[in-house]
Amino acid sequence: MRGNLHGRQSWRVSLTRRARASARACVDLSPHAGRGGAGGIRIGHVIRIHPAQNKDMDLGIRGRKALLSGASRGLGRACAFALAREGVDVTIVARKRDVLEKTGAEIAAATGVKVATVAADITTGAGRAAALAACPQPDILLNNADGPAPGDFRDWSRDDWIAALDAMMLSPIEMMRLTVDGMMTRGFGRIINIVSRSVKIAQLELGLSNGARSGLVGFVAGLARQTAARNVTINNLLPGIFDSDAQRAHVRAMLEASGKTFEELWRARAEANPARRYGRPDELGAYCAFLCSQHAGFITGQNLLIDGGSYPGTY
Repeated sequence: MRGNLHGRQSWRVSLTRRARASARACVDLSPHAGRGGAGGIRIGHVIRIHPAQNKDMDLGIRGRKALLSGASRGLGRACAFALAREGVDVTIVARKRDVLEKTGAEIAAATGVKVATVAADITTGAGRAAALAACPQPDILLNNADGPAPGDFRDWSRDDWIAALDAMMLSPIEMMRLTVDGMMTRGFGRIINIVSRSVKIAQLELGLSNGARSGLVGFVAGLARQTAARNVTINNLLPGIFDSDAQRAHVRAMLEASGKTFEELWRARAEANPARRYGRPDELGAYCAFLCSQHAGFITGQNLLIDGGSYPGTY
């Protein structure tokens, strides 16, 4: 659009063919409109775009293969569902076979993608070998592990610390070691680690998680900068309180020290969050799916909070 704003009515509106087909413009070119004096021009320009209905963003990962640990329930399950809905074939790993196979059947029935289940302990060499035998060339890797119960560091033995490191730091690093070079060779890879907001704001009762997960985050900060040029990104999701089995177990472990009932403590934690609620697992699943998409290749090495605004810092 161009014209003379001093009263001369020499206006021209140029729209692309697509815009002309989908837009309506209303322009009042009266020289006495607007300010009430001569030469005043009032322009009202309304464009209504009518995109195709029921069109979701195409994440561009249909046909990709994802390997997800800790994916039979909770946040891992939500990530598996979100990726499957985008046409990704998923291999899900967990220790409890009955829950795992039920989740796998639900994903397959709901999405129609190929679903493989591996009942294994990903913290062991045998468990990792079984996972990679089922999905030897994953394009997407999700590392997810439950955190240990709350407690006092005075009560933890060296074995407790080694178990925490194995679950929340060393196993995810080993899974990255076993998959990242193949991703780089193929020119596409997305690695997501579900960590915890405790790496940004330490939870006083979660010393094992604070330490082990911070070690993973520190390692990823270096590795992610080495893989980005080959279109392999690595990011960490930092969830806050979510309506999940793991959160319920966490709250139950805090009851004795709090002096509250489960319902009281559960409600108090929600009320303390700026969103006044718990997160829904599917919200984190959707975030994960986008970070795994073709559109997220410029996002890497990031620690991404998803916590309803509970983290109090500016940065």
